[in-house]
Amino acid sequence: MSALVFSLPQIPTPVCFIRLRDPTMIWTAALLMIVVSYAASDPYSWGDTFPSCHPLLEEHHSPINLDHQMTRNHSLGSVHLEGFDVIQTGQWTLKNDGHSVVLQVGSGMSVSGGGLPDVYHTIQVHFHWGGPATNGSEHTVERRRYPMEMHIVNMKSIYPNLTAALDDPTGLAVLGFFIDVVYADNVHFGHVSQKLSSVAYKGQTTKIKPFPLMSLLPKHNMSQYYRYYGSLTTPPCSQVVVWTLYEVPIYISWSQLAQFTSQIFSTEEDAEQVTPLQNNFRHIHPTFSRIISASKDAKLLTGTASRPFRLSVSVQLALLTVVNGALVACVHL
Repeated sequence: MSALVFSLPQIPTPVCFIRLRDPTMIWTAALLMIVVSYAASDPYSWGDTFPSCHPLLEEHHSPINLDHQMTRNHSLGSVHLEGFDVIQTGQWTLKNDGHSVVLQVGSGMSVSGGGLPDVYHTIQVHFHWGGPATNGSEHTVERRRYPMEMHIVNMKSIYPNLTAALDDPTGLAVLGFFIDVVYADNVHFGHVSQKLSSVAYKGQTTKIKPFPLMSLLPKHNMSQYYRYYGSLTTPPCSQVVVWTLYEVPIYISWSQLAQFTSQIFSTEEDAEQVTPLQNNFRHIHPTFSRIISASKDAKLLTGTASRPFRLSVSVQLALLTVVNGALVACVHL
Protein backbone atom coordinates (compact mmCIF):
# COMPACT_ATOMS: atom_id res chain seq x y z
CA MET A 1 0.00 0.00 0.00
CA SER A 2 1.35 3.41 -0.89
CA ALA A 3 2.10 6.03 1.73
CA LEU A 4 -0.71 8.42 2.57
CA VAL A 5 0.11 11.92 1.38
CA PHE A 6 -1.85 14.90 2.61
CA SER A 7 -2.63 17.29 -0.24
CA LEU A 8 -3.20 20.70 1.27
CA PRO A 9 -4.38 23.53 -0.97
CA GLN A 10 -1.95 26.32 -1.61
CA ILE A 11 -2.51 29.48 0.35
CA PRO A 12 -4.67 32.05 -1.46
CA THR A 13 -4.22 35.79 -1.59
CA PRO A 14 -4.74 37.15 1.94
CA VAL A 15 -7.50 39.37 3.21
CA CYS A 16 -5.84 42.09 5.25
CA PHE A 17 -7.42 44.07 8.05
CA ILE A 18 -5.82 47.31 9.26
CA ARG A 19 -6.79 48.73 12.65
CA LEU A 20 -5.46 52.07 13.82
CA ARG A 21 -4.34 52.34 17.42
CA ASP A 22 -6.78 55.23 17.88
CA PRO A 23 -9.98 53.42 19.04
CA THR A 24 -12.16 56.14 17.56
CA MET A 25 -10.94 55.38 14.04
CA ILE A 26 -11.09 51.88 12.59
CA TRP A 27 -10.18 51.34 8.99
CA THR A 28 -10.69 48.00 7.29
CA ALA A 29 -9.22 47.18 3.91
CA ALA A 30 -9.86 43.96 2.01
CA LEU A 31 -7.86 42.68 -0.89
CA LEU A 32 -10.02 40.42 -3.05
CA MET A 33 -8.75 38.08 -5.71
CA ILE A 34 -11.05 36.94 -8.49
CA VAL A 35 -10.18 33.47 -9.65
CA VAL A 36 -11.08 33.08 -13.29
CA SER A 37 -12.42 29.60 -13.83
CA TYR A 38 -12.35 27.36 -16.84
CA ALA A 39 -11.85 29.71 -19.74
CA ALA A 40 -13.83 27.62 -22.20
CA SER A 41 -17.12 28.70 -20.55
CA ASP A 42 -19.32 27.64 -17.68
CA PRO A 43 -19.77 23.83 -17.92
CA TYR A 44 -23.34 24.23 -16.68
CA SER A 45 -24.16 26.20 -19.83
CA TRP A 46 -22.60 23.81 -22.34
CA GLY A 47 -25.97 22.18 -22.90
CA ASP A 48 -27.24 25.38 -24.51
CA THR A 49 -24.88 24.83 -27.44
CA PHE A 50 -24.23 21.09 -27.20
CA PRO A 51 -27.46 19.23 -26.30
CA SER A 52 -25.48 16.09 -25.48
CA CYS A 53 -23.84 18.02 -22.63
CA HIS A 54 -27.19 18.62 -20.91
CA PRO A 55 -27.14 16.63 -17.65
CA LEU A 56 -30.93 16.29 -17.53
CA LEU A 57 -31.24 14.83 -21.01
CA GLU A 58 -28.42 12.30 -20.86
CA GLU A 59 -27.52 9.96 -18.00
CA HIS A 60 -24.01 8.74 -18.73
CA HIS A 61 -21.99 11.86 -18.06
CA SER A 62 -18.49 12.19 -16.65
CA PRO A 63 -16.82 12.87 -14.29
CA ILE A 64 -18.31 11.05 -11.30
CA ASN A 65 -17.56 10.59 -7.62
CA LEU A 66 -15.96 7.32 -6.51
CA ASP A 67 -17.18 5.84 -3.24
CA HIS A 68 -17.97 2.46 -1.70
CA GLN A 69 -21.09 2.03 -3.85
CA MET A 70 -19.38 -0.10 -6.47
CA THR A 71 -19.10 -3.72 -7.49
CA ARG A 72 -15.99 -5.86 -7.23
CA ASN A 73 -15.20 -7.50 -10.57
CA HIS A 74 -12.61 -10.24 -10.12
CA SER A 75 -12.18 -10.57 -13.88
CA LEU A 76 -10.66 -7.09 -14.15
CA GLY A 77 -6.91 -7.61 -14.19
CA SER A 78 -4.18 -5.27 -15.37
CA VAL A 79 -4.67 -3.34 -18.60
CA HIS A 80 -1.96 -4.20 -21.13
CA LEU A 81 0.00 -1.09 -22.09
CA GLU A 82 1.84 -1.77 -25.34
CA GLY A 83 4.85 0.44 -26.07
CA PHE A 84 4.54 2.48 -22.87
CA ASP A 85 7.91 1.30 -21.57
CA VAL A 86 9.99 2.21 -24.63
CA ILE A 87 11.10 5.46 -26.23
CA GLN A 88 9.07 6.08 -29.36
CA THR A 89 10.61 7.46 -32.54
CA GLY A 90 10.07 10.96 -33.90
CA GLN A 91 8.94 13.96 -31.87
CA TRP A 92 5.95 14.58 -29.63
CA THR A 93 4.10 17.89 -29.56
CA LEU A 94 3.01 19.77 -26.44
CA LYS A 95 0.24 22.31 -27.05
CA ASN A 96 -1.81 24.82 -25.08
CA ASP A 97 -5.26 24.60 -26.69
CA GLY A 98 -6.83 27.15 -24.36
CA HIS A 99 -8.59 24.44 -22.36
CA SER A 100 -5.67 22.28 -21.23
CA VAL A 101 -2.09 21.34 -21.99
CA VAL A 102 -2.13 18.47 -24.49
CA LEU A 103 0.74 16.09 -25.26
CA GLN A 104 0.23 14.57 -28.72
CA VAL A 105 2.19 11.33 -28.71
CA GLY A 106 1.83 10.05 -32.26
CA SER A 107 1.73 6.31 -32.99
CA GLY A 108 3.39 3.31 -31.40
CA MET A 109 1.39 2.81 -28.19
CA SER A 110 -1.85 1.00 -27.46
CA VAL A 111 -3.95 -0.35 -24.59
CA SER A 112 -5.96 -3.58 -24.39
CA GLY A 113 -7.12 -6.26 -21.98
CA GLY A 114 -8.34 -5.57 -18.47
CA GLY A 115 -11.94 -5.83 -19.62
CA LEU A 116 -11.57 -3.35 -22.49
CA PRO A 117 -13.73 -4.38 -25.46
CA ASP A 118 -11.01 -3.88 -28.09
CA VAL A 119 -7.48 -2.64 -28.78
CA TYR A 120 -7.12 1.14 -28.51
CA HIS A 121 -4.35 3.28 -29.98
CA THR A 122 -2.94 5.99 -27.71
CA ILE A 123 -3.35 9.45 -29.23
CA GLN A 124 -2.76 12.07 -26.54
CA VAL A 125 -2.30 12.97 -22.88
CA HIS A 126 -3.81 16.02 -21.19
CA PHE A 127 -4.23 17.48 -17.72
CA HIS A 128 -6.84 19.05 -15.45
CA TRP A 129 -5.98 21.25 -12.48
CA GLY A 130 -7.38 23.83 -10.08
CA GLY A 131 -5.94 27.17 -9.02
CA PRO A 132 -3.42 28.51 -6.51
CA ALA A 133 -5.87 27.71 -3.69
CA THR A 134 -8.04 24.91 -5.08
CA ASN A 135 -7.68 21.28 -6.09
CA GLY A 136 -8.63 20.42 -9.64
CA SER A 137 -9.05 16.72 -10.41
CA GLU A 138 -12.14 15.95 -12.46
CA HIS A 139 -13.15 12.78 -10.65
CA THR A 140 -13.41 12.79 -6.88
CA VAL A 141 -12.90 10.15 -4.20
CA GLU A 142 -15.55 10.34 -1.49
CA ARG A 143 -16.25 13.92 -2.62
CA ARG A 144 -12.63 15.01 -2.27
CA ARG A 145 -10.56 16.29 -5.17
CA TYR A 146 -6.93 15.61 -5.84
CA PRO A 147 -4.76 18.57 -6.94
CA MET A 148 -4.67 17.38 -10.58
CA GLU A 149 -5.76 14.60 -12.91
CA MET A 150 -4.02 13.24 -16.00
CA HIS A 151 -5.90 11.57 -18.86
CA ILE A 152 -4.35 9.25 -21.43
CA VAL A 153 -6.77 9.19 -24.36
CA ASN A 154 -6.94 6.10 -26.56
CA MET A 155 -9.03 5.53 -29.71
CA LYS A 156 -10.39 2.17 -30.87
CA SER A 157 -7.91 0.88 -33.43
CA ILE A 158 -10.51 0.05 -36.08
CA TYR A 159 -11.27 3.74 -36.66
CA PRO A 160 -9.25 6.06 -38.91
CA ASN A 161 -10.01 9.22 -36.94
CA LEU A 162 -11.65 10.63 -33.83
CA THR A 163 -14.82 11.64 -35.67
CA ALA A 164 -15.53 8.02 -36.54
CA ALA A 165 -14.78 6.87 -32.98
CA LEU A 166 -17.34 9.31 -31.56
CA ASP A 167 -20.13 7.31 -33.22
CA ASP A 168 -19.23 4.20 -31.18
CA PRO A 169 -20.44 4.00 -27.53
CA THR A 170 -17.07 2.43 -26.65
CA GLY A 171 -15.02 4.32 -29.23
CA LEU A 172 -12.59 5.80 -26.70
CA ALA A 173 -10.78 4.38 -23.69
CA VAL A 174 -9.41 6.95 -21.25
CA LEU A 175 -6.93 6.06 -18.51
CA GLY A 176 -7.28 8.53 -15.65
CA PHE A 177 -4.59 9.14 -13.03
CA PHE A 178 -4.96 11.32 -9.96
CA ILE A 179 -1.99 13.56 -9.21
CA ASP A 180 -1.01 14.28 -5.61
CA VAL A 181 1.66 16.54 -4.15
CA VAL A 182 4.85 15.94 -2.17
CA TYR A 183 7.90 18.14 -1.61
CA ALA A 184 10.36 16.49 -4.01
CA ASP A 185 10.23 17.00 -7.77
CA ASN A 186 9.15 14.09 -9.94
CA VAL A 187 12.07 13.91 -12.37
CA HIS A 188 10.04 11.97 -14.93
CA PHE A 189 7.17 14.45 -14.80
CA GLY A 190 9.79 17.07 -15.56
CA HIS A 191 9.68 15.93 -19.20
CA VAL A 192 6.38 17.83 -19.34
CA SER A 193 6.58 20.45 -16.58
CA GLN A 194 9.92 21.83 -17.76
CA LYS A 195 8.39 22.58 -21.17
CA LEU A 196 5.32 24.42 -19.88
CA SER A 197 6.94 27.85 -20.18
CA SER A 198 7.05 27.28 -23.95
CA VAL A 199 3.28 26.77 -24.11
CA ALA A 200 2.17 29.34 -21.57
CA TYR A 201 -0.34 30.94 -23.94
CA LYS A 202 -3.18 29.55 -26.04
CA GLY A 203 -2.06 28.27 -29.42
CA GLN A 204 1.59 27.85 -28.50
CA THR A 205 3.28 24.52 -29.24
CA THR A 206 6.68 22.99 -28.61
CA LYS A 207 8.39 19.73 -29.47
CA ILE A 208 9.23 17.13 -26.84
CA LYS A 209 11.66 14.28 -27.21
CA PRO A 210 9.69 11.06 -26.59
CA PHE A 211 10.19 9.32 -23.26
CA PRO A 212 8.73 6.10 -21.81
CA LEU A 213 5.20 7.10 -20.84
CA MET A 214 5.26 4.37 -18.20
CA SER A 215 7.81 6.46 -16.28
CA LEU A 216 4.97 8.83 -15.33
CA LEU A 217 2.70 6.09 -14.01
CA PRO A 218 2.48 4.19 -10.69
CA LYS A 219 3.79 1.09 -12.44
CA HIS A 220 3.75 -1.14 -9.35
CA ASN A 221 0.04 -0.53 -8.74
CA MET A 222 -1.43 -0.70 -12.22
CA SER A 223 -3.83 -3.52 -11.31
CA GLN A 224 -5.72 -1.22 -8.89
CA TYR A 225 -8.37 0.71 -10.79
CA TYR A 226 -12.08 1.47 -11.28
CA ARG A 227 -14.11 1.06 -14.44
CA TYR A 228 -17.27 2.68 -15.71
CA TYR A 229 -18.85 3.89 -18.96
CA GLY A 230 -19.21 7.62 -19.38
CA SER A 231 -18.55 10.64 -21.54
CA LEU A 232 -16.02 13.18 -22.64
CA THR A 233 -15.65 15.88 -19.99
CA THR A 234 -15.54 18.67 -22.57
CA PRO A 235 -17.95 19.49 -25.42
CA PRO A 236 -19.48 17.72 -27.24
CA CYS A 237 -19.64 15.49 -24.10
CA SER A 238 -20.08 12.40 -26.29
CA GLN A 239 -20.99 9.31 -24.26
CA VAL A 240 -18.39 7.10 -25.89
CA VAL A 241 -15.75 6.60 -23.18
CA VAL A 242 -14.69 3.48 -21.32
CA TRP A 243 -13.14 5.02 -18.22
CA THR A 244 -10.34 3.37 -16.25
CA LEU A 245 -9.45 5.37 -13.12
CA TYR A 246 -6.32 4.27 -11.30
CA GLU A 247 -6.36 4.21 -7.55
CA VAL A 248 -2.74 5.06 -6.72
CA PRO A 249 -1.82 8.62 -7.72
CA ILE A 250 1.15 10.11 -9.49
CA TYR A 251 3.22 12.30 -7.17
CA ILE A 252 4.70 15.65 -8.18
CA SER A 253 6.12 18.57 -6.20
CA TRP A 254 4.44 21.79 -5.11
CA SER A 255 6.58 23.74 -7.58
CA GLN A 256 5.59 21.45 -10.45
CA LEU A 257 1.93 21.90 -9.53
CA ALA A 258 2.37 25.68 -9.46
CA GLN A 259 3.67 25.62 -13.02
CA PHE A 260 0.19 24.53 -14.09
CA THR A 261 -1.94 26.59 -11.72
CA SER A 262 -0.06 29.88 -12.05
CA GLN A 263 1.85 29.94 -15.35
CA ILE A 264 -0.61 28.71 -17.99
CA PHE A 265 -3.08 31.05 -19.73
CA SER A 266 -6.26 30.44 -21.72
CA THR A 267 -5.68 33.49 -23.92
CA GLU A 268 -3.17 34.34 -26.62
CA GLU A 269 0.07 36.07 -25.68
CA ASP A 270 -0.95 39.30 -27.43
CA ALA A 271 -4.45 39.40 -25.91
CA GLU A 272 -5.51 42.72 -24.44
CA GLN A 273 -6.13 40.96 -21.15
CA VAL A 274 -4.51 37.61 -20.41
CA THR A 275 -6.57 35.09 -18.45
CA PRO A 276 -5.04 32.35 -16.29
CA LEU A 277 -6.13 28.84 -17.22
CA GLN A 278 -7.40 27.51 -13.91
CA ASN A 279 -10.06 25.14 -12.61
CA ASN A 280 -10.39 23.41 -15.98
CA PHE A 281 -12.51 20.56 -14.66
CA ARG A 282 -16.16 19.67 -15.20
CA HIS A 283 -18.58 19.29 -12.31
CA ILE A 284 -19.47 15.88 -10.86
CA HIS A 285 -22.43 13.99 -12.34
CA PRO A 286 -24.72 11.33 -10.86
CA THR A 287 -24.01 7.71 -11.67
CA PHE A 288 -27.73 6.90 -11.97
CA SER A 289 -28.06 3.18 -12.80
CA ARG A 290 -24.51 2.72 -14.04
CA ILE A 291 -22.36 -0.03 -12.58
CA ILE A 292 -19.05 1.21 -11.22
CA SER A 293 -16.63 -1.71 -11.04
CA ALA A 294 -13.55 -2.14 -8.87
CA SER A 295 -10.75 -4.29 -10.24
CA LYS A 296 -9.80 -7.42 -8.35
CA ASP A 297 -6.86 -5.66 -6.66
CA ALA A 298 -8.50 -2.28 -5.96
CA LYS A 299 -8.39 -1.25 -2.29
CA LEU A 300 -11.17 1.34 -2.04
CA LEU A 301 -13.84 -1.19 -1.12
CA THR A 302 -11.77 -2.36 1.84
CA GLY A 303 -11.06 1.17 3.01
CA THR A 304 -7.30 0.99 2.46
CA ALA A 305 -6.93 3.24 -0.57
CA SER A 306 -4.85 6.38 -0.41
CA ARG A 307 -7.33 9.25 -0.43
CA PRO A 308 -6.75 12.94 -0.95
CA PHE A 309 -6.98 15.18 2.08
CA ARG A 310 -8.23 18.70 1.67
CA LEU A 311 -9.10 21.29 4.27
CA SER A 312 -12.43 22.95 3.58
CA VAL A 313 -11.13 26.14 5.15
CA SER A 314 -7.47 26.99 5.53
CA VAL A 315 -6.88 29.75 8.03
CA GLN A 316 -3.35 30.90 8.68
CA LEU A 317 -2.22 34.00 10.47
CA ALA A 318 0.43 35.22 8.06
CA LEU A 319 1.39 38.61 9.43
CA LEU A 320 0.91 40.46 12.67
CA THR A 321 2.93 43.64 12.99
CA VAL A 322 2.76 47.37 13.56
CA VAL A 323 3.18 49.67 10.58
CA ASN A 324 3.12 53.42 11.15
CA GLY A 325 1.12 53.04 14.32
CA ALA A 326 -1.39 50.60 12.80
CA LEU A 327 -1.90 46.99 13.77
CA VAL A 328 -1.90 44.92 10.57
CA ALA A 329 -3.08 41.32 10.41
CA CYS A 330 -3.35 39.31 7.20
CA VAL A 331 -5.41 36.18 7.42
CA HIS A 332 -5.55 33.56 4.67
CA LEU A 333 -9.11 32.30 4.18
